[in-house]
Amino acid sequence: MTPAVSEEPTARIIVIAFAVAGDAVPRDHRRELAAAIGHALPWWAALEGAGVHRLNVAAGGGPLALLSNRTRLTLRVPRERAADAAVLAGATLQVGPTTLQVGTPHPRELRPYSTLYAHLVAADEGEDDAAFLDTVAAELAALGVPCRPICGRRQVVESGTLQGYSLMLDGLNAAGALRVLEAGIGRHRRWGCGVFVPHKSAVAVGT
Repeated sequence: MTPAVSEEPTARIIVIAFAVAGDAVPRDHRRELAAAIGHALPWWAALEGAGVHRLNVAAGGGPLALLSNRTRLTLRVPRERAADAAVLAGATLQVGPTTLQVGTPHPRELRPYSTLYAHLVAADEGEDDAAFLDTVAAELAALGVPCRPICGRRQVVESGTLQGYSLMLDGLNAAGALRVLEAGIGRHRRWGCGVFVPHKSAVAVGT
């Protein structure tokens, strides 16, 4: 893991990770998971700054993806709503034909790192990697974040209705990293798109 860059003020967004119990979820589950969270936390769907990390599931090609004991449901919410989000503990989320039982919440701080990675950043329909990087550059400029964006592989998910690319941002300073972690890039944060996490290096982003 790349070292955290120099100290910055506490982020306005906090991460809350919940243990989950369940056997599997649909492989394409972004919309259904967001809907389930919104049903359990009605304020979440309209909250500025709210997002969710993608669920880590087993690789494969079937309609259902197996969960591991280490899978976590990880939300991002403004710090002042952390206690409200924690009441999700104990809820049962209906995600397509499957259910997730939500366990104990564990709050975590966002920490700025010099290299950040998002598994999927949403792109416009038909947008190639060059046009996608132009869009990313414009968003980074608007955030005032200098760095080196590296486009990864194209992905088409949710039965072909959502597409995008994995994206790495390298050479971030502390202030810029924190802004990216808080704001994300692109659309659909509640579907797990444009949500960045620390990455150990800028190698093999497309793998």
